Amino acid sequence: MKKTVPLKKDIPFKTNIAEITSIALDHQLDLEDRKVKGNLVISGSYKINDVSINTEEFKYNIPVNIEMSERYILDDMNITIDDFYYEIVNDNLLSVSIEIGLDNLKEEEILPPFKYEDEKVEAVSKEENVESMSRLDTEEVKTLFDNFDDSNESYTTYRVCIVKENDTVDSIILKYNINKELLEQYNDISELKIGDKLIIPAVHETN
Repeated sequence: MKKTVPLKKDIPFKTNIAEITSIALDHQLDLEDRKVKGNLVISGSYKINDVSINTEEFKYNIPVNIEMSERYILDDMNITIDDFYYEIVNDNLLSVSIEIGLDNLKEEEILPPFKYEDEKVEAVSKEENVESMSRLDTEEVKTLFDNFDDSNESYTTYRVCIVKENDTVDSIILKYNINKELLEQYNDISELKIGDKLIIPAVHETN
């Protein structure tokens, strides 16, 4: 069983946004006490105006806290990023939409209670179980202009690379420091098109 948790966030910039020249999404999410906790890190570069040849770097940290219902068995659950897209809303506001995938969920079997009457066993009708699947709490977004506190740990990330003009398989492999075989395991790279989304897995260590 798989569940998808959608997240939409508006990210304010302190400068004008004319064009997003590159963007990537890393996730640092783990299961802890029946909660999916951690951070989504959005980073990339952008142009302040259309005529500028220079780009500015940006990085945003979005905390995530998803409470899982008691009805699910979470032993084999996998956390992935199923989709990621963005839109420049106005001159200094970037709207991002992210779908967090929770895969390999198992639902516990709930048996109805029984009552005994005149030596006959009769099933008592039960009320529908109400699923409190998940609650997504997002806190204030930290920008690159604020302090960004990295914890000292290793984590698996799934970067989502959006193919831009002049991008090639070789340039993407060089940019993200991965090999072609690993890229092919997650994506169809036989024919890249502008706007294609590539999943780029990696293992990082932060200090």
